[in-house]
Amino acid sequence: MGCGSCGTSKDGAPGGCQSHGSCSSGGCNRMNVHDWLANLPFSDPESGCRMIEISFNNGSRKDYFKNTTTLFFEKGDMVALEGVSGFDIGSVNLTGELVRLQLKKNNIKEESTDIKRILRRANETDLNKWKETKAREKEVMIRSRAIAKQLRLEMKVAEVEIQADGRKATFFYIADDRVDFRELIKIYAGEFKVKVEMKQIGARQEAGKVGGIGSCGRELCCSTWLTDFKSVNTNAARYQNLSINQTKLSGQCGRLKCCLNYELDTYLDALQHFPDDCEMIEVARSRAFLVKKDIFRNLMWYTMPDSNKQYPLTIERVKKIKSLNQQGIRPEELETVEVVSKKPVEIEPAYADVVGQISLKSLEKTSRKRRDMERGPQQQPPQNRNNQQPDNRTQNRPSQNRDGREPQKNRDAQRSPQSSDANKPNQPPRGNQQQRPPQKRDGQASQNPGQPERQHQRSPQNRNEERPRQKSEGQGQRPPNQRSNQQQRPPQKPDNRSQPGPDLPADNKEEKNN
Repeated sequence: MGCGSCGTSKDGAPGGCQSHGSCSSGGCNRMNVHDWLANLPFSDPESGCRMIEISFNNGSRKDYFKNTTTLFFEKGDMVALEGVSGFDIGSVNLTGELVRLQLKKNNIKEESTDIKRILRRANETDLNKWKETKAREKEVMIRSRAIAKQLRLEMKVAEVEIQADGRKATFFYIADDRVDFRELIKIYAGEFKVKVEMKQIGARQEAGKVGGIGSCGRELCCSTWLTDFKSVNTNAARYQNLSINQTKLSGQCGRLKCCLNYELDTYLDALQHFPDDCEMIEVARSRAFLVKKDIFRNLMWYTMPDSNKQYPLTIERVKKIKSLNQQGIRPEELETVEVVSKKPVEIEPAYADVVGQISLKSLEKTSRKRRDMERGPQQQPPQNRNNQQPDNRTQNRPSQNRDGREPQKNRDAQRSPQSSDANKPNQPPRGNQQQRPPQKRDGQASQNPGQPERQHQRSPQNRNEERPRQKSEGQGQRPPNQRSNQQQRPPQKPDNRSQPGPDLPADNKEEKNN
């Protein structure tokens, strides 16, 4: 069985990495073992270990066999082995000197006669027979569970492993009490036509055969690397100051988690410096009871019956209070220690109202420019039309004072009977006149790109002489290039006349009184 990253060839070995099943990710075998001595040379190859560790059913079961042949086997090779009245097929899991260490760990002697031999390398016929037999295992397991239920036996068939030649079947079952399965074996032998072998396993071994994901997010230890299961009790949780919660402390097998024993020795070494007989101490106020022990800060936490607050005390202070209590003395205070957390405090950001702070004027200007460019250079937006200045009257208009009135000599030269207010009854008064666009200075180019620039500058005398002539010729009419929305400004009265009001000129006042 190969991993998904390198692919699998027809013979079952990964085709990409050419590691013969020893994938670095551990996906090729549940109980995968890395042989770190495989590439190291030995001075005496003849004295090497001739034992080979074989795994069955994808690492669910392992056994040791002698290599009496002259063949050299690598990890992942499929070999034919001695079986019960036949042969079996397994995968090479470990070779070399590491097998000798495993034999010593399992108390198996290398010279034992009970160890079976390796027959040959598995051929195509052996593999086809082995695949047919493995396809029957699921059906046999379902039928065996139904037979055990009919016989009302308090047992559960967890797994069925059939030998490659189909002559023997091993039934792994779980039971809390002793089970009389003599009648069950007879029914199994007659139903499946095999030699029956019954093996009882525990709940932890069942979880290792089934597999799964633990609460830590990783694969179960019993299905990946853990082979020997030690007893776990609630004292391991108490030493580590864990709450005795059966739901949190239990694994998928329903028993206490095996990982409770992993750090137990470290906690036991640290707890040697804490006093044992300090479960309860007395002070002048009342009694204090021990809640927990902090081995990282060497503190002991106590609480009082009349309060829910917990008081941290140092080990030296607890020993001193205990010695005073043995003498019949009750101290006044506990003298607690201030516990400072090294974890930085996260400051919650304050709420800020940013509504209206984001301006979209720049986006509006960009969209307006893009729209103007799409219209073309011939079509101008309305605001450009209103800003255009007339050619003759605006350029020939004399300069004005700061108060908006023209100079005295220019007003006297421009006065004529044709330009009086009496001859122009349709002209609106000055107060209703629209605002004049900004005047341009002589020699300055026009701000409007669509208006032609002035070709030559004119002197003030020429401007004063040409203005009455233009008015007389046009008889007070607007030139053709003048816009309809611009009104002609009436001439101003001399200063020696009666002063007009703040809003209207003198002539308009007289007309209003008449």
